[in-house]
Amino acid sequence: MDNRVKIIDELEAKTTADGFWDDQEEAQKVMQEINRLKSQLSDYQTVYSIYEDTSTLWELGMEEGEDSLEKEVFEGMGRLDKRLAELELELLLHGPYDRANAVISLHAGAGGTEAQDWVQMLLRMYTRWADVKGFTVETLDLLPGDEAGVKSVSLLIAGENSYGYLKSEKGVHRLVRISPFDASGRRHTSFASVDVLPEVEDGSQVVIDSSELKVDTYRSGGAGGQHVNKTDSAVRITHLPTGIVVQCQNERSQHANRLKAMKLLQAKLLDLQLKQKEEELNAIRGEQQDIAWGSQIRSYIFQPYCLVKDHRTGAEIGNVDSVMDGSIDLFISAVLQQQAKNR
Repeated sequence: MDNRVKIIDELEAKTTADGFWDDQEEAQKVMQEINRLKSQLSDYQTVYSIYEDTSTLWELGMEEGEDSLEKEVFEGMGRLDKRLAELELELLLHGPYDRANAVISLHAGAGGTEAQDWVQMLLRMYTRWADVKGFTVETLDLLPGDEAGVKSVSLLIAGENSYGYLKSEKGVHRLVRISPFDASGRRHTSFASVDVLPEVEDGSQVVIDSSELKVDTYRSGGAGGQHVNKTDSAVRITHLPTGIVVQCQNERSQHANRLKAMKLLQAKLLDLQLKQKEEELNAIRGEQQDIAWGSQIRSYIFQPYCLVKDHRTGAEIGNVDSVMDGSIDLFISAVLQQQAKNR
């Protein structure tokens, strides 16, 4: 911890130097690093404070035979256990992009309105999870369903380690429930795919040649107000060498939609680079790459019983409502721990 204090002091000294704020991008990086280190120090101090308080109560109870302190000691142990679990989860994040913001995209599978409603439920789940973490959520693109729900949506979830946490959510999510859109009350199975990419903050990570882009503008569809629907503000960008297509129609101006579409394209190109490197490593090792995209990673069963189960780790919970309210750390932690054991 003393080393972190020293680094913080050195970085804060830089902020007072002449010309520090002339390079806004570099200055922001320094400030983000200071805030990150201060957050780590604060976490450590919080855990240590809970430990000291609980230890003092326990010693006092043992010395004076105060059974009334037992409840407070157990409450303190519970708080300590929770904070240690959170810190342990953070320690499992050491990938090159784990600290980056996350670009998460949800797409409805076959099934029409039922699948589109499932995407909207997942959208709410991830938004609630981000709110609890104190992360910010920005909608990059959203295509509403024909009757209800959402066909597809892309979000930028910004916060420390957001990509490291959410990368394990990539895959197909399966819902089993009695459909509210079925007058006969039959049970339906719906699928939605989740893709998670790291946000590209440094332009040097992904270099895009503007001559290799095809940019189309068109009139936005769906809800969005008169201005959105009556002007050619929506933007579709095709990266010709790879065939990757991104679009954004959520903003009122064409310029804003183009900026968000470019952010999404950068993330997809970085993901492609990472996949190519992984394939090269697997070829050298002679290993077969696991199929991640398109695989069913988790089932959410509402009827005939309540259960959410992750098929990769076996982690499960019967409280479906809490999961849909954003309590997914159980599954994230299980996957990260499994990956750590495999390493």
